[in-house]
Amino acid sequence: MTWLTERDRDGQPAGERLAALWARPGIVRIPGAHDPLAALLARRAGFEALYLSGAAVSASLALPDLGVLTLGELTFFARAICRASGLPLVVDGDTGYGEALNAMRLVRELEDAGAAAVQLEDQVLPKKCGHLTDKRLVSPDDMARKIAAAVRAARHLKIIARTDAVASEGIDAAIARAKRYLDAGAHAIFPEALATADDFRAFAGAVRAPLLANMTEFGRSVLLSADELASLGYRMVIWPATALRIAARAMEDCYAELAKRGTQQALLDRMQSRRELYDVIRYEDYEALDATIAKSVVPDRPAPPR
Repeated sequence: MTWLTERDRDGQPAGERLAALWARPGIVRIPGAHDPLAALLARRAGFEALYLSGAAVSASLALPDLGVLTLGELTFFARAICRASGLPLVVDGDTGYGEALNAMRLVRELEDAGAAAVQLEDQVLPKKCGHLTDKRLVSPDDMARKIAAAVRAARHLKIIARTDAVASEGIDAAIARAKRYLDAGAHAIFPEALATADDFRAFAGAVRAPLLANMTEFGRSVLLSADELASLGYRMVIWPATALRIAARAMEDCYAELAKRGTQQALLDRMQSRRELYDVIRYEDYEALDATIAKSVVPDRPAPPR
């Protein structure tokens, strides 16, 4: 079966499928998938939802995570990942690509691409990675207005409000912002750059909503397991750029070996084989589909003259 021939995969919009996952006991484990092949590999590993990181997409385009990614680039990757994997996709929408009207368009574009949720953050442009210093924030009221606009535009897409206030304003201010964003209609909250397990616990104790934890590497947050985060009250956990970082290091090693040795012979046992790749992307299903649809038909008699 290929996405070219599938109808509605289960009859339920992606946003509703994601909400059903976070309503279950436990925690939804959401790895980052920066392209459709990564999405298929994550699905094969058993994951039920995926995350599209703006930082990961930017890095794959050799761009910094400073808000220079375009809406067209983001939706291209979102659409390709959704159609390849069929899994609910949480998309990093940065600051909404502008103000209220821009955020509303972002919501509609991502819904049309098949996404399940969008994450909007309360920074101003040029935005930064949430684990860097000197982030600048919009006012809580301005962010609430943007969230309300996004919610109004959504048909099924879930709005996840991210606050970056912990680092610059403190956890109490971040909690107050989160409550303001929930009042504006946000479906879930993403507190960015919480430093310790106690911070995660305190935030969850004060904010009654589905909460998303970010376990990005080399940042401000202590790395907690999914089970630990579930015990602290979190419903979702993302690893936004883990696979990208692993892939980048593997490619770096590959190119170094080729440059040094002039052959890939020593790398063969570290590769996914051609057969394994074809199995992941369902090569034979596409081939069979082409043979079925494009089979030549010889006419019984000559075409009539014009």
